[in-house]
Amino acid sequence: MLSIIITQFVVLWAVIDPIGSVPVYLSQTHHLTAKQRRIVALKAVAIATGILLFFLLVGQLLLEAMQIPLPAFQAAGGLVLLLFALTMIFGESKPDQEQKLTQDVSHSDLADLAVYPLAIPSIASPGAMMAIVMLTDNHRYSFIDQVITAGVMVAVLLITLLFLLAGSHIHKVIGNVGAAIISRVMGLILAAVALNNLLMGIRDFYIV
Repeated sequence: MLSIIITQFVVLWAVIDPIGSVPVYLSQTHHLTAKQRRIVALKAVAIATGILLFFLLVGQLLLEAMQIPLPAFQAAGGLVLLLFALTMIFGESKPDQEQKLTQDVSHSDLADLAVYPLAIPSIASPGAMMAIVMLTDNHRYSFIDQVITAGVMVAVLLITLLFLLAGSHIHKVIGNVGAAIISRVMGLILAAVALNNLLMGIRDFYIV
């Protein structure tokens, strides 16, 4: 059980990437007061939590409604996560990617700023959505297992919130370079997990 929790924590940490969200948060809130920055951080994490919980609860139902075989989804999910991991390793760092998305966008409303780019795609990234559906598959995991996964996800999101609130201090220590290095290391770990899911999905598809 402990090994499963650790594996889930590592996967969710990699796809949510709390440290990688710090430079994005700081770059988009530098013009705000300390109180406004706290509000943006709280709203962003709350929105991201709601989105990921939606995929946790409804993702499996959507798959079954579309009559997609589970092994096929597992293989596809593994492939998507593998591509996501490769972009983390070989592509631009997460802060650079998401700052480019918003360099021509001006935010006048704190709620808009919390939604984009912080909640989506920085915290609740496509990789995080895909991962949470795979980690709560009804055919492979019991209700208790899924509750534990939800708890691990919330824990990672709470850590993300703490990192955002302490963003200025963290950024002084690691800088953009440190955040990029950590992001690439987590991408390598995620690639190994994703490849394992891809191979298991292909194997189960032919066995079934």
